[in-house]
Amino acid sequence: MNPFRRLVIHGGLAAVAALTMHAAAAGNADGLDISAPEAQARAAAGQLVLIDIRRPDEWRATGVAENAARIDMLHPGGAAGFMNAVLQRVAGDRNAPIALICRTGNRSTQVQRFLLSQGFTRVYNVREGMVGSAAGPGWLRRGLPIEPCARC
Repeated sequence: MNPFRRLVIHGGLAAVAALTMHAAAAGNADGLDISAPEAQARAAAGQLVLIDIRRPDEWRATGVAENAARIDMLHPGGAAGFMNAVLQRVAGDRNAPIALICRTGNRSTQVQRFLLSQGFTRVYNVREGMVGSAAGPGWLRRGLPIEPCARC
């Protein structure tokens, strides 16, 4: 079954599995990694669109990186709905610079590969994520600005 169809039919964890399978089929990402401080500075300067792909409960728990758009990767419209939401955020420009952030960089890696496979050309990955990983201490531990998200 087409991974996008599976995503729309089953949602939830199937969404993660479908994006992961589709990303794996697309091969290695040609995207770039970006540190949390660099993502913060470039988003604040309007040089890229920072997108937090976590779930609303995660946004509520930690807040959201300042200047980040909130687009849950588990979009109710499936992978196509997620991609369309990203396209809306960048005014349809698949060449617009985008930085993705999640909790620890795992999901953002998969979504980076997915977006690249869909024709996006400048997709950066904040691999340390919000809470940190082997790639770095993360947005929160670095003390970078966050916005509360009580009604996400």
